[in-house]
Amino acid sequence: MKRSEINDILRAADEMIRRYGFALPPFAYWSPEEFRARSAEARHVIDARSGWDITDYGAGRFDEMGLFLFTLRNGRIDDLSAGRGMCYAEKLLISREGQLSPMHTHRLKAEDIINRGGATLVVELFGSDADGGFAGDRGGTVMCDGILRSYAPGECLRLAPGESVTLMPGDWHAFWGEGGDVLVGEVSTVNDDETDNIFRDGVGRFAAIEEDCDPLHLLVSDYATWLP
Repeated sequence: MKRSEINDILRAADEMIRRYGFALPPFAYWSPEEFRARSAEARHVIDARSGWDITDYGAGRFDEMGLFLFTLRNGRIDDLSAGRGMCYAEKLLISREGQLSPMHTHRLKAEDIINRGGATLVVELFGSDADGGFAGDRGGTVMCDGILRSYAPGECLRLAPGESVTLMPGDWHAFWGEGGDVLVGEVSTVNDDETDNIFRDGVGRFAAIEEDCDPLHLLVSDYATWLP
């Protein structure tokens, strides 16, 4: 993806987030230079990979297959292993109309996916085999706003604003906006996007960036190369 395209996506996402009454934390608006200057005090933000995130899943077709994310907060894997402390994470996502987030699951993370506003969020579901792998012939059971719901293989849940689904490790899922763009909330256990996204079709998690202009804001995938 071109950096200029990423900058445009950031501006549009910020406008949509504000339109639905959410406000991002102050570090969201730091310039790359300010991030470098404040990297010592922002060490948890950097190590937890909180902040702006855009992916085209390595396909180069963001409008067809991609996702905007902002990680608001993220805990520590060590705390999760100990069963106490900062065991949680929270994100805002924007799923555009017809924009696929491809079929995947997580080995560790449990998550609530919440329609925070906009159009309908479609979540396609499959179960897993005995080893946690994708099973095209299996369904399962999820909770929708705390109410148990069984799903058949490939069944699509349609979540209106305010509705949610709880996904556990082994619940294979893909999602997209239907009838317009959707602002999505994610509340989960500690998030590790580098190792805990298991894709059915072997796509990549992070986009390759062509630096055709300066970044408006750093992405979480920039931290390793832009910050000390």
